[in-house]
Amino acid sequence: MNKRSFDQLMAAVDAPLIVVTTALDGEKAGCLAGFHTQSSIGPAGYCVWLSKANHTYRVGLRATHFAVHFLTDADMALAERFGTLSGEDTDKFAGLDLETGAGGVPLLTACPNRMALERVTILDDGGDHVCLTTRVLSAESGADFAPLRLSDASHLDPGHESEERAIQP
Repeated sequence: MNKRSFDQLMAAVDAPLIVVTTALDGEKAGCLAGFHTQSSIGPAGYCVWLSKANHTYRVGLRATHFAVHFLTDADMALAERFGTLSGEDTDKFAGLDLETGAGGVPLLTACPNRMALERVTILDDGGDHVCLTTRVLSAESGADFAPLRLSDASHLDPGHESEERAIQP
């Protein structure tokens, strides 16, 4: 495979960024994600890929509910918080206005464009991310917005590199 060509193609796509949140037994987790897409029209389905290197992946393996928050071009501070800090040693939710969604999932009040999701299955094909296949429970949309894109946040250093995969207990 020509990695340079692959990288050029992916840069041209310039995916919108989201914050994925979940919770299990009172433990909240959330991360910045660029790998996500609609996967079904009826019933409504959505797929999100989580890095095996991060805390959200470890909580998400056992969680049944998730939320996807669509970031706008005004949400760089949230992108930085959820993309550069590790939930292993930082409470990413501290000081944020939150609501509680299905399954105890934290919902970011500052992000009115969001969906509540229920996990259907997890696909692990051996790569550095796993795919959460979900059923959309609800969707909320505010006014039209310009999405925050991967190119807008390219200067952010991730809380973990993709090669840093935690060993499962």
